[in-house]
Amino acid sequence: MRDLGWRLEAAGFDLMVAIIRLLPVDLVSAFGGGLFRLIGPLTSAHKTARRSLLLAFPGLGESELAALLSAQWDNFGRYIAEFPVIDRLTPKSGRVEVIGAERLAAIKASQRPAVFISGHFANLEVQAAVILEAGIDCDITYRAMNNPYVDERVRCSRARYGVRLFAPKGGEGARELLTCMKRGQSVAMMNDQRYDGGVAAPFFGHQVFTNPAAVRLALRFGTFVQPMSIQRLKGARFRCVVHEPIVLTDTGDRAADMQTGVAAINAFMEARIRERPGEWWWLHRRWPASAYAAG
Repeated sequence: MRDLGWRLEAAGFDLMVAIIRLLPVDLVSAFGGGLFRLIGPLTSAHKTARRSLLLAFPGLGESELAALLSAQWDNFGRYIAEFPVIDRLTPKSGRVEVIGAERLAAIKASQRPAVFISGHFANLEVQAAVILEAGIDCDITYRAMNNPYVDERVRCSRARYGVRLFAPKGGEGARELLTCMKRGQSVAMMNDQRYDGGVAAPFFGHQVFTNPAAVRLALRFGTFVQPMSIQRLKGARFRCVVHEPIVLTDTGDRAADMQTGVAAINAFMEARIRERPGEWWWLHRRWPASAYAAG
């Protein structure tokens, strides 16, 4: 019965994708934003998003809070609607401008693998297209869908324009990341979600656990962490910013170096969120569970 349910979901997914791909991109994006501004506040995730915003910005007034929640749902809804047409949201399409492209060119020319990081900003899928169009050999980590049939469709759709996705899990995923780097390939990952058992570092005045994989890989291979961010301009148009690399210090004290590196990543994420708070996914439980229970 579970397999039947998955297949029905996949059929529904196929129908949705077929319809969306017949429509203009900006219309699809606007519809998704409008829909989620309506239904988002009716979900349990709305309470999480509200609490997350107050943890980050405890002095927010009700009107400011409402505006940011609405902006967050608009952006998230646009992302969901844009997902089936992500192959049309690339620098080649004219819908993505790239700031700091010279840094990507330098990485390609050096043939030295880098560890790319970003967060759940605007439409996070755009980052992969930017990296690949720069000619960088890079594997993109992602969270696998619960439905294996839908997951297969997502992987195949990305593969059509060169994106290699893999979902690291436990030791096997760590080995795959290592294999990529040993082959001279770069890797890219999201680094802004809670990671129980990770390294604790400051984030909006709170200690939060963060996945140290990016720092661990960069230190092991003597390379750097390359942060990127995506900004939504108007509708389904974007700006990708390739920021100054985070150069790690290898003092020989691995625990201390990991702590310093993770703190630098958290500081980067916080700075980007503060710049454009309506474009980050506040519905993630980024802070410890106790912080949400207290709300």
